[in-house]
Amino acid sequence: MHSKALLAALVAPAAVSAGLNDLAVRAGLKYFGTALRESAINSDSAYAAILSDKSEFGQLVPENGQKWDATEATQGQFTYSSGDITANTAKKNGQGLRCHTMVWYSQLPNWVSSGTWTKDSLTKVIQTHMNNVMGHYKGQCYAWDVVNEAVADDGNWRDNVFLKTFGTDYLPLSFNLAKAADPDTKLYYNDYNLEYNGAKTDRAVELVKIVQAAGAPIDGVGFQGHLIVGSTPGRSSIATVLKRFTALGLEVAFTELDIRHSSLPASSSALVTQGNDYANVVGGCLDVAGCIGVTIWSFTDKYSWIPETFSGQGDALIYDKNLGKKPAWTSISSVLAAKATGVPPASSSTVKPSSTLITVTTTTAKPSSTSATKTSSSVATTTTASSGAEQARWGQCGGNNWTGPTKCQSPWTCQKQNDWYSQCL
Repeated sequence: MHSKALLAALVAPAAVSAGLNDLAVRAGLKYFGTALRESAINSDSAYAAILSDKSEFGQLVPENGQKWDATEATQGQFTYSSGDITANTAKKNGQGLRCHTMVWYSQLPNWVSSGTWTKDSLTKVIQTHMNNVMGHYKGQCYAWDVVNEAVADDGNWRDNVFLKTFGTDYLPLSFNLAKAADPDTKLYYNDYNLEYNGAKTDRAVELVKIVQAAGAPIDGVGFQGHLIVGSTPGRSSIATVLKRFTALGLEVAFTELDIRHSSLPASSSALVTQGNDYANVVGGCLDVAGCIGVTIWSFTDKYSWIPETFSGQGDALIYDKNLGKKPAWTSISSVLAAKATGVPPASSSTVKPSSTLITVTTTTAKPSSTSATKTSSSVATTTTASSGAEQARWGQCGGNNWTGPTKCQSPWTCQKQNDWYSQCL
């Protein structure tokens, strides 16, 4: 219940521009951005129009165009046609550019991943790749993801050609080489499942300390934010884990945010929960001085990597397949508007997604509508799936509000990482 004084403050309209990037900047962030699907930008004009709206998305990141297999599929032969799609779109629209990614075990050409290397020969390969690719985009990128996903899901170091050749020395080596290739861009470590503040997060903190102890430059940590509806940590928990890295002198950002439904079609109440989850993530970022921005991994369910990777799951983004705004969009805009205007978040907010204005009120939102519900999460309870489905290795198998499979395929077992996340390991 609100006091009468607070109710009066909340009922007073606080109209601000509805574009998410405009709201984010007014709320103190550097940007609200999105990934660009290279195959869609020139074939889907409606998609391109939304993506190119700087008031909605102030920064772009290529979904695949700058990865190693896209830029140097054959040793010494470089191509930038795919990566330039995002860079040129951002430049044309006056949007920022976030660049992704350098040293990563995945989407790595076979000549790299299966090569026979010495420390010296692989150092030259990394250096040549960085000098060419980072050199091509020099002066355009706010930040580069220098090392991506170096920590395995169980909290151990991820096995890859770089670790096998150098041990953990490849971490500071990569950051030193990146600094030489582009001295002015921000240098990031980027990974997923750091949000749950478990063993993987602990190892990522160790990674940062290894880089710093070696005297190598590192500016930030990217939280990918590939999360699940109903199993997303609350706002205060998000802020707590972000502060573990800002305490090390780094900035942080959400770099690939999407929050997927574990089963489809999503109910109206699940859409509301998704909206609350998005609000908690964005709100957690707003609560940390060193959290500088949020990037969603594509903005529409029409172009999402989730269905092709997680069978039967999806609808993880803030626009639906018809490019209509979902309750998640409204929840994000509401929490940003509250920060931008200094009005405390209401227990409920009603906003028409098609409007160009945000009005923060205490009107109760109906779950079936496109309006947002409260942005603070209540204490969640652990739920159990009623079906006999079994989760694959690395998949989630439990946690607060988890409604998916709780049994793992043999020989994997469900291991608790924290209250929000158990995983088949």
